[in-house]
Amino acid sequence: MTIDTGTPNRLFDALRADALTSPDQLRERYAQPNPNALRKEIDHLTEQTRALIGCSSLVLVGSADADGRADVTPRGGPAGFVSVLDERTLAIPDATGNKRLDTLHNVLQTGRVGLLFLTPGRPTTLRVNGRACVSADPELLAQLTPVGKPPVTALVVHIEAAYPHCPKSLMRAHAWQPEKWLSADAQPTSAEVTLAQLDLPELTVEQVEQDERESLRLRYE
Repeated sequence: MTIDTGTPNRLFDALRADALTSPDQLRERYAQPNPNALRKEIDHLTEQTRALIGCSSLVLVGSADADGRADVTPRGGPAGFVSVLDERTLAIPDATGNKRLDTLHNVLQTGRVGLLFLTPGRPTTLRVNGRACVSADPELLAQLTPVGKPPVTALVVHIEAAYPHCPKSLMRAHAWQPEKWLSADAQPTSAEVTLAQLDLPELTVEQVEQDERESLRLRYE
């Protein structure tokens, strides 16, 4: 196949024309999974997966809007900032961020999320998928104070699938091995990336850096 790379759309459309279209086409390219890889997905938390959530200080939240446009966003806090309300219910306090509310808007539309819990320095991750809602219940919010005060809202998740994931991806990425990390100057700074995205001639990288410092200073407000 000759791929026309003249425009990004043409490139994607050319690749999509020959893409796989059925589960059978996909499966014939892979060996069958180990039966335990299927069996270990359950619909509730065990003592061990509760402990994983209690150690996690970072969770990636996947969601999609009513038209299927997907989004993944990080949520962070002190270890255990996500509360386990019972064996099938989690509550994630919504800490102050950019105030776009992308994830919360998506949940209002579809009522579903996917979570990936990470613990810095540890290779084991936990996937949780299920139904979700946005709660402003005062009694619930009063319990969720990892930053010292109740959040404005919380994302409440009813677990339908809990799956402890193998550590291969983090091991391949050398995620927790500083000696394998790129040097700090190997990538653009956050301010440089933001400046290019905004494309405002009157804005300088120094101004963006100042805005970032202010945002971090007021991160709990």
